[in-house]
Amino acid sequence: MTVAEELNPAVSDPAADAADPEVPAEAEEPIKQRKNGLYPGVSDELAENMKSGWADTELHGLEPIAQAAETAARRAALSARFPGERLVIPAGNLKTRSNDTEYSFRASVEYAYLTGNQTEDGVLVLEPKGDGHTATIYLLPRSDRENGEFWLDGQGELWVGRRHSLTEAEKLYGIPASDVRELADALREATGPVRVVRGHDAGIEAALTDKVTAERDEELRVFLSEARLVKDEFEIGELQKAVDSTVRGFEDVVKVLDKAEATSERYIEGTFFLRARVEGNDVGYGSICAAGPHACTLHWVRNDGPVRSGDLLLLDAGVETHTYYTADVTRTLPINGTYTELQKKIYDAVYDAQEAGIAAVKPGAKYRDFHDAAQRVLAERLVEWGLVEGPVERVLELGLQRRWTLHGTGHMLGMDVHDCAAARVETYVDGTLEPGMVLTVEPGLYFQADDLTVPEEYRGIGVRIEDDILVTADGNRNLSAGLPRRSDEVEEWMAGLKG
Repeated sequence: MTVAEELNPAVSDPAADAADPEVPAEAEEPIKQRKNGLYPGVSDELAENMKSGWADTELHGLEPIAQAAETAARRAALSARFPGERLVIPAGNLKTRSNDTEYSFRASVEYAYLTGNQTEDGVLVLEPKGDGHTATIYLLPRSDRENGEFWLDGQGELWVGRRHSLTEAEKLYGIPASDVRELADALREATGPVRVVRGHDAGIEAALTDKVTAERDEELRVFLSEARLVKDEFEIGELQKAVDSTVRGFEDVVKVLDKAEATSERYIEGTFFLRARVEGNDVGYGSICAAGPHACTLHWVRNDGPVRSGDLLLLDAGVETHTYYTADVTRTLPINGTYTELQKKIYDAVYDAQEAGIAAVKPGAKYRDFHDAAQRVLAERLVEWGLVEGPVERVLELGLQRRWTLHGTGHMLGMDVHDCAAARVETYVDGTLEPGMVLTVEPGLYFQADDLTVPEEYRGIGVRIEDDILVTADGNRNLSAGLPRRSDEVEEWMAGLKG
């Protein structure tokens, strides 16, 4: 932190207010300071000095963002679904990490999907007009230099960086822009039916508290979730970008496994994160860098364990693009480059299950088909190995394979790693696959270190293989085919990377 920490937001300019007879003394709000700040305050001379001497930095000749046509089409679909109703979709606010530091901001998926904008405090409002709606994007304007906000406010531009002017925003996003600080009051006075996407902006929700219902708001959230089930061409392109960067991130990890052995799983996490931050916005979710028995913990994100030669590394990670689309890929790699006989047997069973699952992904198929196909293969192997009593039909009917497979075989993928989560069951899990859907296929077998129902040599081995699959008009396309999957190909790939 720097001197930016020294002064908190100032709503008014003390020097200006003192000279203004219209402002009563009790309305003056002194500049708030940190308890242990080094500066006692701001002199009138410094306040005046900071108002002038700044160049005009307005940006000209801006072109619309790459997905402007797609976001306009999405807003049109939303408008058609809720005619005559005011629709309010907030981006969300900064969240405190600790004391006076915030988490990195990520706009709500609904807001980013409809606007392409990613700044905190933004709100998209669709006002009913005739047979459709008029869209307005409400944003914070440039920091005010007259009242000192730009250098006194903790979120002023001098401290956190320049933001677009409202005029610039209109050009970029193709939506009329207004000052968000005026929105809450306007919404309090609004009449007619209103819906809001909840859970992102408490201030906006408070302004609408007597105008909305949970049931109606949930209908809005569900519609926006289901709208993302089928991806447009822009989205498919972004997902491929995310996957391509993820492939390079996996290659990065293999090249430094010796350094991870000398340190911990954290080295793997940091290595992949570097690729995600250099080529994308972030990781799409907490990377799972699970070595040895940690591979049996499905969401192992502590990543603080040892990396040992002879063990397996289950790496489940994905790069998120600058437009918020994330990959979600898993490979289970032999840390020393070669699978043991037992590791290979378990890995090949999961590979065969994944092959069956991927083959079941095609237009017109039931969403559940790929899961059922993969689970059948795993159940067959477990019976074959004598780990569970058959027949296979009995195992599947009772779900007995789940002791070692644990999770479903995949999920929708997009702007969320578990995308479209609010969609209705009948359109998602009980739905039918269509071209443009993107989902993961990720079977796994996990033999917990303390599982006394399996032979000792199985214990502590966990294997998952996950790929991102696009449903096409005539079948499917594996977006993550750039990473080897078959056990012999994995070994050859690792040997080539290690040189």
